[in-house]
Amino acid sequence: MRRRQYLAGAGAAALAGTAGCLGGLGPGGDGNRLAVVDTLDARGSTAGRQPLPVPETPTVVDLFATWCAPCRAQMESLGAVHAEYADRVAFVSVTNERFGGGLTADDVRAWWREYDGNWTLGHDPESDLMRALNAGGLPFTAVADPDGEVRSRHRGVVGVEALREDVESVL
Repeated sequence: MRRRQYLAGAGAAALAGTAGCLGGLGPGGDGNRLAVVDTLDARGSTAGRQPLPVPETPTVVDLFATWCAPCRAQMESLGAVHAEYADRVAFVSVTNERFGGGLTADDVRAWWREYDGNWTLGHDPESDLMRALNAGGLPFTAVADPDGEVRSRHRGVVGVEALREDVESVL
């Protein structure tokens, strides 16, 4: 078991290191994957796995936590821009919160409903995506072009206009 944990940790460190060298892009089968996250069955989302950025699709990636007050405010901007671009851009919000010790997937789903989430909801308890994006805090938003290159990053709440401009720049 220790060998498996060591290899998993070494792989995550390599991914994060490569991300820093390539401007935020990590290695993957197609050369531009930051991470693959589990997705939850919730409004606008189905359970499964999702590579990020979404292959061949402009992608908005939002990192959040249910305990994060600014993350709640961020949902307003995401919801407004999602309503405009959902047919052309993938939106994926990802929490790195661990389930257990009082937090369950149902708690995250309830938060999602309360703050009007209606797009892919991801779970990354090992924080691989956060490391790959070199996100220093929450909320954190990144926008990638169809080739998977991250074109913009925002730490903290990003307003509707700024997010709209970022999305327009990758279309």
